Amino acid sequence: MSELDLAAFIRDIPDFPSKGILFKDLMPLLADPAAFRASIDALAAWAGPRAPDVILGAEARAFIFGGALAYALGCGFVAARKPGKLPGQTIEARYDLEYGTDALQLHVDAIEPGARVIVLDDVLATGGTARAKIDLVNQLGGQVVGALFVIELSFLGGRERIAGADIHALIDYS
Repeated sequence: MSELDLAAFIRDIPDFPSKGILFKDLMPLLADPAAFRASIDALAAWAGPRAPDVILGAEARAFIFGGALAYALGCGFVAARKPGKLPGQTIEARYDLEYGTDALQLHVDAIEPGARVIVLDDVLATGGTARAKIDLVNQLGGQVVGALFVIELSFLGGRERIAGADIHALIDYS
């Protein structure tokens, strides 16, 4: 199959989730079988050489990409969730968004010490969510071997929040 322009499958939605935010909607990409396959193939091409044991994704769209990527690579998938969504003992990392604050949690046994982890998300914006996931991996003694995104909004400076990580995005909006 020829290479698809994945950006052509991203829809802009102004003023969501709040006024002044231009939301990049990945749902059209997910709905198109060729575009979804091409995105997973491209994510796997970058992640595979880093030999991850686990893909770590936060709810909700990163669950979709992360599960498919873990399957493609033959590794595990770990879900970071909003507070109160995981039963049992958890750890937590708080973070700032471009439009508020939030937190993510992981089970205390979600990542084995020394496990090689790819932190995956649909969008790298201000870097708060990615920083929180990296912090969670570090709390559990895992090794972040990459930070991988479908979209990067580079004008928001998210890379600076996760400086030191091996970062890659399929689509960049500068």
